[in-house]
Amino acid sequence: MIRHIEFLAQLYRVWGAVFLIVGAAALALTGGAAAIARVSGPVATGSNVAAGLTAVALGAVSVVSLVWAALHTWVGRALAGHGPRARVLAIGLAIGNLPLLPFGTALGGYALWVLLHNEGRQVFVPHPPAPPSTV
Repeated sequence: MIRHIEFLAQLYRVWGAVFLIVGAAALALTGGAAAIARVSGPVATGSNVAAGLTAVALGAVSVVSLVWAALHTWVGRALAGHGPRARVLAIGLAIGNLPLLPFGTALGGYALWVLLHNEGRQVFVPHPPAPPSTV
């Protein structure tokens, strides 16, 4: 099961990189829409309003994508360290990924299978320290 957890951690990091690219692209498009909103053209009111709304919408998509990327990257690194909180956060992100067809659904289903399986759960259980040896 350790191999599955290591693979899942890598998938979380890759998914974070994908959302980093999406967030950066949306941020660039936000800048373009904001620039269009500031320039007055022949149809000043309609195009400025539409470009302004587009800039706000793309800005929101950019922020959400960058936060999603940071969370996935952080959880991917934490899963590799087998921290108990990483498992809980990874399950939460897996549920959030399920509606993101097709890769998010596959990632979410695989993450839930790995992290909710009895063997996978045991990897994240903190082990008590070994008793001191008496020699």
